[in-house]
Amino acid sequence: MKKTVVSPKNLNILVIGTGMYVCGRGTDGYGTILPAIYEWKKQGKAGDVYIAGTNPKGINILKKKSVELSKLTGIKVNLRYYPGAGDSDVNAYKKAIKDIPKPACAIVAVPDNLHRKIAGDTIENGLHTLVVKPLAPALKETLELVELQQGHNVYGAVEFHKRFDRSNLKLKDAISSGKIGTPLYFIVEYSQRKSIPTERFKGWVETANIFQYLGVHYVDIIYFATKAIPLRVMATGQKRFLISKGIDTYDSIQAVIEWEMPSGAVFTSSFFTNWIDPENTSAMSDQKIKVIGTKGRYEADQKNRGIRIITDGNGIEEPNPDFCSMYGTAAGDVSFRGYGIESVLQFLADVCAIESGTVKIAGLEGKRPTFKDSIIPTAIIEAVNKSLAGNGKWINIKSNYKQGGE
Repeated sequence: MKKTVVSPKNLNILVIGTGMYVCGRGTDGYGTILPAIYEWKKQGKAGDVYIAGTNPKGINILKKKSVELSKLTGIKVNLRYYPGAGDSDVNAYKKAIKDIPKPACAIVAVPDNLHRKIAGDTIENGLHTLVVKPLAPALKETLELVELQQGHNVYGAVEFHKRFDRSNLKLKDAISSGKIGTPLYFIVEYSQRKSIPTERFKGWVETANIFQYLGVHYVDIIYFATKAIPLRVMATGQKRFLISKGIDTYDSIQAVIEWEMPSGAVFTSSFFTNWIDPENTSAMSDQKIKVIGTKGRYEADQKNRGIRIITDGNGIEEPNPDFCSMYGTAAGDVSFRGYGIESVLQFLADVCAIESGTVKIAGLEGKRPTFKDSIIPTAIIEAVNKSLAGNGKWINIKSNYKQGGE
């Protein structure tokens, strides 16, 4: 039977979560997911948007942000909220899942430890699903989500937005073209300000750690750029500042990962991560990656993007214009651009292509950060956590990965 062609205009979107990444909660900005949906609507492609949180406070903040965005962009988005007026409801998203008309998709932006449960529910109800990284903290959970996604024949992707950063695309090109030869070692430094664990994620920060939250981005980039698989992992960390504030999680984690390229060549990557940078540092994220190969090296300072703003009020600021930035247009309104926006728009475009029958779900494997592509990053997170618990013991990972069905 010929598949019914569905207009992209009919795609409804369910967003689960009302936090910083969704709408800029706790900041002066608007986050990434909500601005991306406004950009999608600007292209004339959005259906209705369903927002699910757990309490009226989060919903009210998102309502305020959406009103401001409508004024800034000149775009109106039809939003429905769960829960409505009244008490908190941790299961409000379940009612939204039942109410949203098909074709539809879900964007899950909740604490990591809830990904398996909530993404599992969206998939089991036939919604194509995008999950903010990481897909899950444990390999077992990721494998279960892959099995569910395949069994229900819906598309599942992870919001690894750094794959859309031109700086990382250049890195991938430098490796895949052979320009810098065979990789010998990578060095990654990634850190953020103290307010992330002490204020913005305080409610759930003890269920995660800095490697799982930040380091996994570059784990995915190394996998994306090299197609290598991990062999073994070693990690150590320190608890000094945060524990003194009553927060039981690591200030910093350092990890070494040994990888094997498809050619059989072995290289290592060294990660240095923390989330206790000073509040007056010039950017929220300090991020650098370097790879040394047999014929050359690639270095990227992804904090210093060439812009520096100095004011009496805010001191020195070095904004990242490539992630999710608001730009004035010639028409007098604003638009949001950057690799964070591109990542969400790509998922929505892929869902429309799947629904219209022009793309097969299986055809996106190897081209997108799919659930299956997230098995390796999750296996490394799990190994890092085991090594931390084992006082820096090396954890063999290749056998575990194979047991996962690969």
